[in-house]
Order: sequence, then structure tokens, then C-alpha cells
Amino acid sequence: MGEYAVERVTRDEGEAFAEFAARQLDAAYRLAALIVGDSSDAQDATHDAFLAAWRNWSTLRDPERVDAWFQRILVNTCRNALRRSKRRRILDVSDELRAVAAPGDISAEAADRDAVGRAFGRLSADHRICLVLRYYERLTVDEIAERTGVPAATVKSRIHVALRQAGVTLAEPAEVTT
Repeated sequence: MGEYAVERVTRDEGEAFAEFAARQLDAAYRLAALIVGDSSDAQDATHDAFLAAWRNWSTLRDPERVDAWFQRILVNTCRNALRRSKRRRILDVSDELRAVAAPGDISAEAADRDAVGRAFGRLSADHRICLVLRYYERLTVDEIAERTGVPAATVKSRIHVALRQAGVTLAEPAEVTT
């Protein structure tokens, strides 16, 4: 595709994509960071997703569904990044936990952050993606199915299994290092 595809895009399409990208950039990065668990990998995944969206901008059939279309591209890009990465990373969810922790309870906040990060880090890419889309993005099962390209029953199963696995991990005593 390369430069030829860029030359074929009209000025109006380029402006429309630039506006879309500016509107979606922060949210796309946050979602990618939750899924891949690393800021550098999240930046790469976000960049790759926007690049893929730009390359396929002319194939967008329903401009009203551009957000769902792009989110599917981003989720697939994140899934591929996780699959390329042989090791699982601990996810830093400190901002989310900080919102629910008691003010001033620093030790409880740190323990909760570590436990949730440990549990989240043990999930497979597909399970992690379903949890992030369900509980962070607050999407319905049908919306998650649309974005991941799997049946709704599979989404329900992945959420159930992920929650069960996370619960088992959270029930384990934390490793103490001295």
C-alpha cells in the first residue's frame, strides 16, 4: 500500500482522520495500556493501531460506527502485541485503585494495587481484553463480541473464567521478599 495509498486519500479524508485521531488518542492509549500492561508497549500498540486505521480509512463503511471500528483494530493490535511478548507483565492499575481506596491508607492501597496487578498479569491476552472492555470501557457482552470478533457466549465464558482466575490469584498469599 505504502505511499500510493496516502496519495489517493483526499484532503477531506485526511482532515477527517486527523480529527478522529486527535479525539481518540488519549482514550486509545489508556485502553492499550490496560490491555498490554506497559507504557512503552501501549505507545507502540496505539501507534500501530492508528497506522492500520489510516491505511484502511477508505474501507470504513459506516462513519457512525468509526469508534467501534477503530477499537476493534486497537484490541487486535494489543492482542498481537501480547502474543509476541513471551512473558506476562504486571499491570499497574494504581490510578483505578486510588479512586476506590480510603484516603490516606497508603499501605492498603499498595497491597491492593500489587494484588490486582499480580492477578491481572496472570490472565491470557483474550481474558485480559474481555475484562478491560467489560469493566474499564463498560461495554456490553454484545459490544465486546463485536470488537473482538468472537461470539457473545465466548465473551461471557472468557469474563467468567478471567474473574474466577483472578479470584484464585487474589486469594493466594502475597509473596514476601526480604
